[in-house]
Amino acid sequence: MSIIAFIPVRGGSKSIPHKNIKSFCGKPLVFWTLGALQDMDKVDEVVVATDCDEIEDTILQFNFSKVRIYRRLPQNATDTASTESVMLEYIKKSSLTKDDYFILVQATSPFTQKADIEGGLNLLLESQYDSVLSTVRFKRFLWNNDGTPFNYDFKNRPRRQDFDGKLMENGAFYINTVGNIIDSTNRLSGKVGIYEMPDYTAVEIDELEDWSAAEDIMRRHILKRDAIQTHNIKLFLTDVDGVLTDAGMYYSENGDELKKFNTRDGMGIRLLKENGIKTGIITSENTKIVENRAKKLNVDYLYQGKISGGKLDAAKDICKKESITLQEVAYIGDDLNCFDLLSNVGLAACPSDAVDKVKGIPNIKILNKRGGEGVVREFIDNWILA
Repeated sequence: MSIIAFIPVRGGSKSIPHKNIKSFCGKPLVFWTLGALQDMDKVDEVVVATDCDEIEDTILQFNFSKVRIYRRLPQNATDTASTESVMLEYIKKSSLTKDDYFILVQATSPFTQKADIEGGLNLLLESQYDSVLSTVRFKRFLWNNDGTPFNYDFKNRPRRQDFDGKLMENGAFYINTVGNIIDSTNRLSGKVGIYEMPDYTAVEIDELEDWSAAEDIMRRHILKRDAIQTHNIKLFLTDVDGVLTDAGMYYSENGDELKKFNTRDGMGIRLLKENGIKTGIITSENTKIVENRAKKLNVDYLYQGKISGGKLDAAKDICKKESITLQEVAYIGDDLNCFDLLSNVGLAACPSDAVDKVKGIPNIKILNKRGGEGVVREFIDNWILA
């Protein structure tokens, strides 16, 4: 028995062109649901059904190990094609069995968290339900066209806190078995279980007017919570080549080695220091250039060259001096010599062009920018000082 997640994303959206890969709070919209599914231990594979080369290229750059691209047929990627049509198309062409579980997830619901999908899946696995859908509790007083109340007695108007309201689909996810989907040709069938999500998840991004409001909700309810969870960061460390620089090797006519740094990263480190967070550079190279840059940035610690025990031991040494733990450290690196340290700190990140092994570290933040393009500032702004 396998558990497959399925995300249909078309390239032909009319209301918001290419909305599934349009930047939403600093990342392509589809990234948020893919990230939640990638982190789920029970999900074996995440299938993205698309008809668009640009969407495919964007998703592949995330380097999520569970994600696979399925190129949907043109007739099932039109404005009038149903989601069920592409689900059934994929099921027919795949090697899934009728006992496999199928999770339909919408990319336009970026507020969906790993815990939400896990909750819905557990509800199905541990109950007598045949399928499960996500909902929100809608506490509004509704009326019929004929002037009669639909869901309350206006002569005995309840207080909102005493009003049960009604459950409304929020479109975040639907879970069923492959066999049930084939038999019913529908995402839901049989006895349906209800998984209730927070009311703010009712917002779906279908029109351009929804975008700013949805980003505000994301910042207040999701990113702010993540920032609070990482707010105990007391030390920021960074690699140099491939992070503060583009990893290029530049030489003058006299043979002098040159490195290109990004001034925005420097401002980010300054902001950290203003917020009481210690800073440091750990690099395997040993150059005067880096020493000068460290002085310019006024970092608290600089470890260069071959370090006994590698970068992880260097970080532990700093933690000992600061009387903190590795869980209070944020580190950004890009290559194999950063792997051990990235795997042990409380908050880890890497540039978008980091090596695949680094990108595969559980819970690492894969940033949008490449090394040398201001990726350190992106990490600082979006995750440490969010």
